[in-house]
Amino acid sequence: MSALTVPPPECLKRPLNVPHRHMFGPGPSNAPERILQAGAKPVIGHMHPEIFEIMSDIRSGIQYMFQTENRVTFAVSGTGHTAMECAIFNSVEPGESVLSLVNGIWGERAADMAQRIGAKVNTIVAPPGGFFSLEEIEQALSEHRPVLMFITHGESSTGVLHPLDNLGALCHKYDCLLLVDSVAAMGGTPLHMDKQEIDILYTGSQKVLNVPPGTAPISFSDRACEKIFNRKTKPVSFFLDLSWLANYWGCDDKPARMYHHTGPITALYALREGLAVLAEEGLENSWKRHESVAEYFHAGLESLGLKLFVKEKKARLPTVTTIVAPHGYDWKEITTYIMKTHNLEISGGLGPSVGLVLRVGLMGCNSTKSNVDMVLAALKDALTHCHKSKV
Repeated sequence: MSALTVPPPECLKRPLNVPHRHMFGPGPSNAPERILQAGAKPVIGHMHPEIFEIMSDIRSGIQYMFQTENRVTFAVSGTGHTAMECAIFNSVEPGESVLSLVNGIWGERAADMAQRIGAKVNTIVAPPGGFFSLEEIEQALSEHRPVLMFITHGESSTGVLHPLDNLGALCHKYDCLLLVDSVAAMGGTPLHMDKQEIDILYTGSQKVLNVPPGTAPISFSDRACEKIFNRKTKPVSFFLDLSWLANYWGCDDKPARMYHHTGPITALYALREGLAVLAEEGLENSWKRHESVAEYFHAGLESLGLKLFVKEKKARLPTVTTIVAPHGYDWKEITTYIMKTHNLEISGGLGPSVGLVLRVGLMGCNSTKSNVDMVLAALKDALTHCHKSKV
């Protein structure tokens, strides 16, 4: 008689079944077969020379994508949230001042993370769909004197593309590091880490790169590393300790790499392939394609009588478009109808934009005019068939 009290689950006796969907929400985006096949290659050891070569390729690909020569450039094992914590946990010590620019949910999350490690956190808040002027930012820097300022480049909750020019120099004027979240924007709109004097920059694998979620490219400037590697206290997370991660990724001067954690081997294969696809297309070509497709989409939305949530054209994120929730309709009914009828994902708002918008993401290989036509047809169909209140 078996001593087991929990039997094998009946659900695991059935084959795995995953439907194919058009992933046109704010992420993750569809992964092309080439990237999926890369991730299906044989597993090798996380300390084998072959994986170190792949990791070196990834570092070079991230440097190209970020337009940086920073030596401490690698991919965190985890999603964008992990990179956000890696950036904050390493660059901030308890009691230090942090300024988070909140123009959507990600500024709120950064403030929360910094508070959890004992930082003195201050925020300035833009209304949903808005962004900050340099004057507003300088006033906050002057008042709060932070060691780190956080800004979201592509705010996927509101559809805002925040301008980055002159922010790095402004932060350095006040002896402050600039941390930029470009998870939703990276690869889809111009960014130059070194030229724009960004100190810490990160993104995620699952947006424009079309790589399954689970790896997060990140880079640290020499200025950031000088602060981090001269901390008085250890970072709160061993897993995200930059001194260990820099060694594991071959970013330091040490002759040998020490075991830190078992990297997600097959996820690294997929990330390398996603970076290769971007390099083959060319970064500037990718920027231009996303901009062109976004403009085509925005014109199509207006022809349907729908309104764009972000009023200023220059502040519209080309990868994730926010549409004012149509008056008289239940946004949940629209997204549910489109999923059921067209096998297509779009989403409602997130954080401060809940109930205000519909969000459509067209990123990487999904950023095509034929996909725009598909989304427009689905929206037109939903507006015809979903219930509209007469109030």
